[in-house]
Amino acid sequence: MNSRTVSINHPKTKRKNGTLALIALAISAFGIGTTEFVPVGLLTTISNDLNISITLAGLLISGYAMGVAVGAPVLTALTNKLNRKTLLISLMVVFIIGNTVAALSNSYELLLVARFITAFSHGIFISIGATIAADLVPQDKRASAIALMFTGPTVATVTGVPLGTFIGKMFGWRATFWGVALLGVIGAVASAILIPRNLKEAPPSKLRKQLDVLKNSKLLMAFAITALGYGGTFVAFTYLTPLLENVTGFSAKWVSGILLVYGKAVALGNVIGGKASDKNPLKALMWMFIMQAVILIGLTFAAPFKVVGLIVIFLMGMFAFMNVPGLQMLVVNLAEEYVPSAVNVASALNIAAFNVGIAIGSFLGGIIVDSIGLIHTPWIGGLMVLGAVGLTVKLMNLEGKAAQG
Repeated sequence: MNSRTVSINHPKTKRKNGTLALIALAISAFGIGTTEFVPVGLLTTISNDLNISITLAGLLISGYAMGVAVGAPVLTALTNKLNRKTLLISLMVVFIIGNTVAALSNSYELLLVARFITAFSHGIFISIGATIAADLVPQDKRASAIALMFTGPTVATVTGVPLGTFIGKMFGWRATFWGVALLGVIGAVASAILIPRNLKEAPPSKLRKQLDVLKNSKLLMAFAITALGYGGTFVAFTYLTPLLENVTGFSAKWVSGILLVYGKAVALGNVIGGKASDKNPLKALMWMFIMQAVILIGLTFAAPFKVVGLIVIFLMGMFAFMNVPGLQMLVVNLAEEYVPSAVNVASALNIAAFNVGIAIGSFLGGIIVDSIGLIHTPWIGGLMVLGAVGLTVKLMNLEGKAAQG
């Protein structure tokens, strides 16, 4: 064994390479997180420019989410044998193309198609990225590693979405999508430079074997927990801008700043959630969901009051993403135990579950806005999250019995 091989395999070198790879993943995930949620701050701008309703504009978020939900598991299964670094860079190219088409859109229909194309790259990137992040660190640090990768979408919520909202209101919403396409270029370059080629690859398996994930009742329950627990917040969050303007009474110029504060809460929650989920994801998730349900129901009563409303919105943001590392770690752990040849597909299906939750939440929010009003979106979202609490308790009981038996 030569000295170069020794240095490459030295623990300090491996840790450094792992950290750089995580940073590259986070950079690309930042662009992906920005493009997913930036329409939240631009719903009014887009609806006015394209002469469509707020509810129809909201489909740019739920439609994107469904693109992720469809694309993530299917493309992950079909690309199982590809080198993961090559795949990640290719996905960022698709991301750049999708956002460029969005920036060039002159109709709602073309914009919706562009969002759907972009969503295909999103789902598989996050699912593969999460499994790579988990493989780069020791067993007891895996949820924290996933949380580090998810600092990309988190920071996007802190800075990308408010900045994109500001750019969209100043220069038009198309300028925002040009900016997001540029983020994709930066992400692709970062992945090419910082991510090593010798990543741990998933063991080869047939497509039929990978679909065994769908036969495991505990994994299916975990996916349902993800959809309900994460998606419940989006009943209210999708329509946060009109809620702030029409219910709380803030002017449009305040919205970017409030989204910035919301994003800081998300960043704080992501860090807390990663550390809290390292040892016992299920127990941590149960308490996170209970708190989020209480906060969402409370927002219904707090929203008409500016100071109290902002405090509750801050708490909503903190708990909204706090569950993400734990949910992803839960699924990876279950997959490694029950379907080890299909961990990537399980991860992708969980990303799909996140986005099914977003789609259901934002679509449900639109129905509520059109029927009984904006003010009712938070408490109904809280009921969705309570559904996740019940399923989490049930899965905890099943895992406890399995451990004893």
